[in-house]
Amino acid sequence: MYSCSEIFEDKSFMLEALKEAEIAAKNGDVPVGAVVVCGGEIIARAHNEREHGGSAINHAEVLAINEACRIKGGWRLSDCTLYVTLEPCPMCAGAVINSRLTRVVYGAKDARAGAFGSLIDLRSYPFNHKPICVSGVLAKECASILREFFAGKR
Repeated sequence: MYSCSEIFEDKSFMLEALKEAEIAAKNGDVPVGAVVVCGGEIIARAHNEREHGGSAINHAEVLAINEACRIKGGWRLSDCTLYVTLEPCPMCAGAVINSRLTRVVYGAKDARAGAFGSLIDLRSYPFNHKPICVSGVLAKECASILREFFAGKR
């Protein structure tokens, strides 16, 4: 069970991830945002840049993890939490596992590509690391920005 302060903290950091998602939407990218938190402080933030950056791997999670590794001076993020507005896809879930993030907190589930429970759960495989996953934090807000973005594309 989570304490009130943990729930408040998760919501506060998810709001920061939502700010990143809004930047992605303004840039014409799918509105997904992510922040990496270590010691109660945001050390990295990113948003989807596939369209803007012209690369299939420019997902918010990968970019935030990459920046956090640069800030920390190494690839192990075992004392960090990733907050992301949408459940990570297989590529991003793999990056989470490989970077040894302790926790992943995500907002909206992704029935089409979610790799931490919706479509598949990479934590059920015998990898050497299994992050703690918390889903549904500000899920309505996280799903809403995606719905609005895609409605505008139609």
